Amino acid sequence: MILLLKKEFRLCLHPAALVMLATSALLLVPNYPFGVSFFYMALGIFFICLDGRENHDAAFTLALPVSRREAVRGRVLFGACLELMQLALCAAFAALRSRWIGADNQAGMDGNLALIGQGFLLFGVFNIVFFPAHYRDIGKVGVPFALGAAAMFLLITLDVVATYAVPFVRDVLDTPDPAHLGAKLACLAAGAAAWLILTGAAIRIAARRFEALDLQL
Repeated sequence: MILLLKKEFRLCLHPAALVMLATSALLLVPNYPFGVSFFYMALGIFFICLDGRENHDAAFTLALPVSRREAVRGRVLFGACLELMQLALCAAFAALRSRWIGADNQAGMDGNLALIGQGFLLFGVFNIVFFPAHYRDIGKVGVPFALGAAAMFLLITLDVVATYAVPFVRDVLDTPDPAHLGAKLACLAAGAAAWLILTGAAIRIAARRFEALDLQL
């Protein structure tokens, strides 16, 4: 699997994914819906899969001594690595925002630990929607991405609404760190657990569908 990940990073890393990492700096923008920052890495993963389709990456990968299941696991874990990089950068910029700006965000969750937990959840939902749909037919990338993006933006919208309408979110989670640290750490842990579970399920479902796919390579 390490060798497959090396192959993904060396041959399949689309420049757009690197650009999307820079969008973590949007957490410094006043009154910006910070959940959208996580969407941009989903867009980067879409470009990777689109580029892979155009360059017949599946044919190349399956010519290596790997199974279809391993090929799927390598691609999803590659995406997961990029998601973790985005989350780490967002956490860093959230800390910078707290130190330099310190203003409340009027367009959703503040830049805090609960936001990173939300990012984990958003990526998990994207993975469970996008990858199984993509590996049902690897020739289709746009529709699976549209479904994954729609799921993410639904959650982002609910987040913005909840910061105004749900007292626990408004008064506890949507506050600057380190206020209510215990609740925010619990939110972070729950988001990370959801990401692990959903990403693992995405690998299993996508691998099963890819194994059943009649490939025309």
